[in-house]
Amino acid sequence: MTIGITGYGVYIPRLRLSRKAVVEANAWFAPNLKGKGRGHRSMANWDEDAITMAVAAARDAMPESVNRQAIAKVMLASENLPFAERLNAGILAGALRLADDVVASDLSGAQSIALSSLAQAVSAAKADAENSLLVAASHRRSRAASPQELDYADGAAALTVGTENVIAEVLASASLTTDFVDHFRLQGEDVDYHWEERWVRDEGIAKLGPKSVNAALEKAGIKAADVNHFIFPSVFKKADAQLAKRCGIDDSAVVDNFAAELGDCGTAHGLMMLASVLESAEPGQIIVVSQFGSGCNTVVLRVTDAIKTFKPAVGFAAQLATSQEETSYTRFLAYKGQLKLERGMRGEQDKKTALSTSYRHHKSLLGFVAGRCTESGDVHFPPSRISYTQGKPLQDTQEPYCLADKHGKILSWSAEYLSSYMAPPHQYGQVDFIGGGRLLMEFTDVGPGDIDSGIEVEMVFRVKDIDELRGYKRYFWKAKPVSYNTADSSAAAE
Repeated sequence: MTIGITGYGVYIPRLRLSRKAVVEANAWFAPNLKGKGRGHRSMANWDEDAITMAVAAARDAMPESVNRQAIAKVMLASENLPFAERLNAGILAGALRLADDVVASDLSGAQSIALSSLAQAVSAAKADAENSLLVAASHRRSRAASPQELDYADGAAALTVGTENVIAEVLASASLTTDFVDHFRLQGEDVDYHWEERWVRDEGIAKLGPKSVNAALEKAGIKAADVNHFIFPSVFKKADAQLAKRCGIDDSAVVDNFAAELGDCGTAHGLMMLASVLESAEPGQIIVVSQFGSGCNTVVLRVTDAIKTFKPAVGFAAQLATSQEETSYTRFLAYKGQLKLERGMRGEQDKKTALSTSYRHHKSLLGFVAGRCTESGDVHFPPSRISYTQGKPLQDTQEPYCLADKHGKILSWSAEYLSSYMAPPHQYGQVDFIGGGRLLMEFTDVGPGDIDSGIEVEMVFRVKDIDELRGYKRYFWKAKPVSYNTADSSAAAE
């Protein structure tokens, strides 16, 4: 039985923060950062976090042709999940409309947790032939004027694991667990504390990395010289090439870590690099993925002939190429919650969520499920027992109809600066969904002049608002202009 990766996807935020802008803003205090002032790092929008990016990556890994109801296990790995006591993976499962009996779990503690989770997914497939979804997301904070502020990045990656249509077989994995502390963050703290780079490189990566990589290669029966792609994410320059050399892997196999145009996405970065490789990998190629953190985890894969049969909804290359430069350092700090802005009296309203009402409508709110009348064909949101088609108050004729994967066109819109909004102007309007349904939607990932009647939009899962008094986030779907040149996008959305 062949077990391994059956699908992959990523999410890279559209905004890319200019490192030059950060360096110039902090030059008065930290002139030593000048050498890091080249390129960009990905930057999450104000309404994005680890959960919303995880949903986006999972949707990329599971196009409409994938049966989501076949997913038996979902794992969400991150170093900064929004909720300490609420199942974050449960929100992910709800947004993806997975089966109610799916086993969901949150995973954290080390940046290598995503690779050890991949091994767990393989074990589940081996034992019960279960299909698993593994998603890793990163939305870290860093102290202002620190090297980490320039190195870190926001993003997510997802893998589906199973026994059918395997595109990359997992040959072996090896875990080396040791309490080697390169950085740490105590519960309740927002920012990591980092130790000296030379110590981490020489005593950590150089000594622990080869043990994990060599053990995995030995288990797989693969020679180091036969490795085609070696993935080792690290913010330390040349650390990947040095580790490859110590293991006997050819320097040409070392995969670019996209530090210049993306940055380091922490827990998710190893899987993101793997997705970038799988987009162009050839059958028979050997891929080694290794990630450092409280030890080191390594996975060895062999690409199968089925690699040509799978394509993500958008993919890594397309998302990396689609970006908008952000040069406002204060906007970055505000979006990270590190700069409090004066929002005026309109920003003082109470945003308490009625949890009972939220639960009653959780499938509609998280999964964006409307109701379609079987008699009239009209689409209604929110769904109800009684259809509100004019002159046809039919009862119990609606069937579930998902709007999350539908495209729409803007009928009318408004942009205003009066309300309290983190990305002014606040833009919203009526959207006519292809296939039926009209709804007042909030627009995201847009600036002045980006919205007009007739523009085609797609749906994205985002933070709706935050109850700062009680520490609660509400999520819902928003509309954004279709970002990628996918063939026949309108027809595919019908």
